[in-house]
Amino acid sequence: MDEIGLFPLEIVLLPTERVPLHIFEERYKELLAECIEAESEFGLVYADDEGVRDVGTRARVERVLNEFPDGRMDVLVEGGERFLLEELTAGRSFQTGRVSMLEDEDDPPAASEVERALGLFERLRELTGSDVEAPEATDARLSFALAGRVELPVDAKLELISETSERRRLERVGELFENVVARAEHVRHASERAATNGRVELG
Repeated sequence: MDEIGLFPLEIVLLPTERVPLHIFEERYKELLAECIEAESEFGLVYADDEGVRDVGTRARVERVLNEFPDGRMDVLVEGGERFLLEELTAGRSFQTGRVSMLEDEDDPPAASEVERALGLFERLRELTGSDVEAPEATDARLSFALAGRVELPVDAKLELISETSERRRLERVGELFENVVARAEHVRHASERAATNGRVELG
C-alpha cells in the first residue's frame, strides 16, 4: 500500500486520458512541483459536495504548458493505473491517502465487441469531423483508450474506472457511444433540414 498526494477535483481522469489542468492553489502548486521534480505520480480523485470517491487514477505530468511568475502553472497530465483509496491521511499542506492498486479481472472482450466499439467511434468521428486518431484494436485497455477520446458524463466515467472487467467496460463504452452517435446524428439531421428550408421540423 502506497501513500500518495491527492488532488480532489470535479473531474474523472481515465487511464490513458490526457487533460489540461490549471494549478493555482498553493497546496497543489507544492504537490505538482514535487511530482515534476521527482517525476512521480499523484492521485486524481473525483470530489464533490458528497465527498471524495474511493476510486481514483494515478496521474503524471506529461508537460508543463505555461508557468507564471506567482507559481501558477498550466500542465498536461495523463492518467495511469487506477487505485482504491483505503484511507485519507494528513501531515502535508495537500491531501494525502493510502492507496492500493485496482486490478482487472482476466476477462477480455469478444472480437465482435471490439469491432462494434471501434465502428461506433469511427461513426462519431465522421459525424463530428474530428481528426482524433482511433486507438489500436489490440490495445489491452481499449475501453479506456476509446472513452478518453470522447466527452462523456462524469457518472459514466466513474462507472468505467470502477469496473474491473475489460469485457464489461467495452460493452458499456459501446452503449455510451450509441447514445452519443444518436445525438450527433439528430443534430446533423436538424442542421441539414434547417439549411434546406430555413426551419427545423419536429417529429
